[in-house]
Amino acid sequence: MKKPGGAEKKKVRRSQSLQSNTDTPRKQAAPKDVFQVFSEKARDHKDLVSRWAVLQETRVEYFRGKDFVSFVRNHLELKDILESDRSLEAEDIANILLKKNLLVRCDRVVKTVRPGKKKLSTFPAHLEIYHDQVFSENDAFFAWTFVKRRPLWQTLLSFCWPVLTLAICLFPVYPHQVKLLILYSCAGLLLLILCLLLLRGLVFGALWILLGKRFWLFPNILAEEATLKELFQFWPQKDEGERPKWTARLFYAIAGVVVISLLRHHAPDEAARARYQKRVSNIIDDVLEWSPSLALSGIIEKQPVVNITEPNDNVTDSKSSDEKLFSSGDSDDETIPNEEVEEVTENTEDSDHHQNI
Repeated sequence: MKKPGGAEKKKVRRSQSLQSNTDTPRKQAAPKDVFQVFSEKARDHKDLVSRWAVLQETRVEYFRGKDFVSFVRNHLELKDILESDRSLEAEDIANILLKKNLLVRCDRVVKTVRPGKKKLSTFPAHLEIYHDQVFSENDAFFAWTFVKRRPLWQTLLSFCWPVLTLAICLFPVYPHQVKLLILYSCAGLLLLILCLLLLRGLVFGALWILLGKRFWLFPNILAEEATLKELFQFWPQKDEGERPKWTARLFYAIAGVVVISLLRHHAPDEAARARYQKRVSNIIDDVLEWSPSLALSGIIEKQPVVNITEPNDNVTDSKSSDEKLFSSGDSDDETIPNEEVEEVTENTEDSDHHQNI
């Protein structure tokens, strides 16, 4: 009678152990940190002004302290993510992020005003870690320390790069019309970029020399850290630098006139330009007209055709006949005119006569 009772107790213990094992994963799956979620949402938000800089040989994304305060005040709905801590102020939230190592306070490396500038740059390109990791609004910068999640379109784009590379490598086997389309598209895009850069330089140089104003069309077109909207910004911002001296403007004006006159004086003539254009057009035609069938036919034509069934004597005879043909062809090509032969014989006769004397 005791054995069945003992078996039932063992079954109960096993069932309890199974229930405890099934409950442990639920207990281990702790909720995600609300401050981590808040940081990700704030970093992805477009209204938080941020830039990229170099921090200890590492590119980081950072923002200013006063921009973070104004961002939190204008977007109170993000504070709902913090749940019980939604009543915290922007300074308190930033200090908690600093304690959780989601942010790090930085300072600018260059702390002196550059020559020709009235104040320091708003967003420096080089940063260093600040010794006091406490939030501040006055000229304080804060960099994100966690890795930003990549969106889906970037992941898909990363798979397209190998396909694009393979397509570029297979350009010689494309049809002729496709080659022309790609060639003219790339040439037009390159010409557009060069004309835009030349126009920017001419406008800047003319206004700087005549009026002393620094005026750049498309000011962010060469910036590495600009967004797509900032990249195509047409009108520049207000010039904050000091007006250049008239002596510097006069010097650069004279230098520009001298350089232009030298370029015009040493410019190639029409014949040289025609030769260069013909050479370039020949190279382009060779690239466009190349095809695998032509290449294979050329290789086959260059290979000598030998009949394996014939004996070796015939092969040697054919080689000797070929050598004779080549030698006769060379002798025909290298025939010396009669006038030169007569001059040589006269010279030899004169030399023999002097030797006899």
